[in-house]
Amino acid sequence: MGPTNLWQRYKDLLCVVPSIGLRLDVSRMNFPDGFLSRMEPQMQKAFQSMEKLEKGAIANPDEKRMAGHYWLRAPERAPSPEIRRAIEDTLAAIGSFTANVHSGMIAPEQGGRFTHVLSIGIGGSALGPQFASDALGTSGDKMKPFFLDNTDPDGFDRVFDRIGKDLGRTLTIVISKSGGTIETRNGMLEAAAAYKRAGLTFEKHAVAVTGVGSKLDKIAVSGKWIKIFPMWDWVGGRTSQLSAVGLLPAALQGLYIEEMLKGASLCDEATRIKNTRTNPAAMLALSWFHAADGRGAKDMVILPYKDRLMLFPKYLQQLVMESLGKEKDLDGAIVNQGLAVYGNKGTTDQHAYVQQLRDGVNNFFATFIEVLKDRDRGSMEVEPGIMSGDYLSAFYLGTRNALFENSRESVTITIERFDARSLGALIALYERAVGFYASLVNVNAYHQPGVEAGKKMADSLMSLRMKVLAYLRGAPDKAFTVEEVASAINEMDQAESVFKILEHASANADHKITKTSGPSFFESRYQA
Repeated sequence: MGPTNLWQRYKDLLCVVPSIGLRLDVSRMNFPDGFLSRMEPQMQKAFQSMEKLEKGAIANPDEKRMAGHYWLRAPERAPSPEIRRAIEDTLAAIGSFTANVHSGMIAPEQGGRFTHVLSIGIGGSALGPQFASDALGTSGDKMKPFFLDNTDPDGFDRVFDRIGKDLGRTLTIVISKSGGTIETRNGMLEAAAAYKRAGLTFEKHAVAVTGVGSKLDKIAVSGKWIKIFPMWDWVGGRTSQLSAVGLLPAALQGLYIEEMLKGASLCDEATRIKNTRTNPAAMLALSWFHAADGRGAKDMVILPYKDRLMLFPKYLQQLVMESLGKEKDLDGAIVNQGLAVYGNKGTTDQHAYVQQLRDGVNNFFATFIEVLKDRDRGSMEVEPGIMSGDYLSAFYLGTRNALFENSRESVTITIERFDARSLGALIALYERAVGFYASLVNVNAYHQPGVEAGKKMADSLMSLRMKVLAYLRGAPDKAFTVEEVASAINEMDQAESVFKILEHASANADHKITKTSGPSFFESRYQA
């Protein structure tokens, strides 16, 4: 395709959404002749499915749940007065609570003001809040944010070391819909222990975001925590950033949550339109379908040319992969669908994996994200008439052209300026594109049976761990090999897991398991 034809194609296919300062360019996706018209019936079906979803249709038949994340930024579209009122009341509660914390009306146990906020969650209860915090944070934030998003003991220590003597001025938010999520529960217990070591009462610094009647809700009520905010079963974790899950920590940090909601609402309006060619979410979904042959044949590489968007690919990994990675389609057929997502930021990628993207295996399509406005303050010249941002733009354009000349496809999203409104718009754009794509490939984007399977496996391995350690502690005067332990507890088919458990236990003094090396690696002996 020559430069002249490419320019005409760009003009023909460009989607422009002036209300949010966003443009989508799919001109470098090599749609075959007739592709868009051939896909139009499927796209119209996707529009209808989305319309039913927004009206309250059951989206997750496994749990009989709706998917109502669109109502979070347009409560008036909620299917019942009760849901509308719940959304509006929660937004009002976030606003008043945040104002009281910032003013000092809600204060730490030992007086003064809260200056730090610690958010404890996992998956959708962490990725969105972290993305927004990093993307919009400034040196002038009202509270300094920290996150616990794993069950890594060393990770806990690193965060509490960074908080240091400011723990007494730290407000902790525990986020879990059920209250039974192990990583979040462990983070909560570690936080409570840290407060206790500092001579502080955890409950007087704690806020919960959880489902009504959940384990966490009961803990927070009985412990008289400062405040409890709701999580609803009609909002999935990966689409919860614009609920209390993401809005509360963002508001406490000092971010403009009203602008996030406004950007998402405006994007929803633009992507609700049933004209495919002018709907950026529809064109994005069709680009994915074309590039990945409707079966996830190629990976999605996200290349944002803005440091503030560095965590966006990580956020999208869950949104896209948990929504679309499904073994079965809606008819029960085995399809093993999905789209793998990875990415970092430009121009870092040009010194990392762009070499392979251009010259290596052609198993991907790229999404470039361009932000036109470089910064709010003026820029210095790094060369006569040239600023640092000019180089950033040149590297983006150069990489895009280098990929195109070697037949590597790409999409470009252009944002006029990056702020809270455009962040909300990006979230909404991808949420709807994921929903459209799921319809095109006939999978349910709103359940995650694979995640639950992994949790069940982890539970069974914790039971095995208890069994292994109980056996050793029952014979404290003897040392055993891995195979002796596995045989004694009738778990020879789990010998490798028994080995991993014993290795981990012996490496951590808390378990009081010693290891004596044997003649060979697997003949070591373990003793309680």
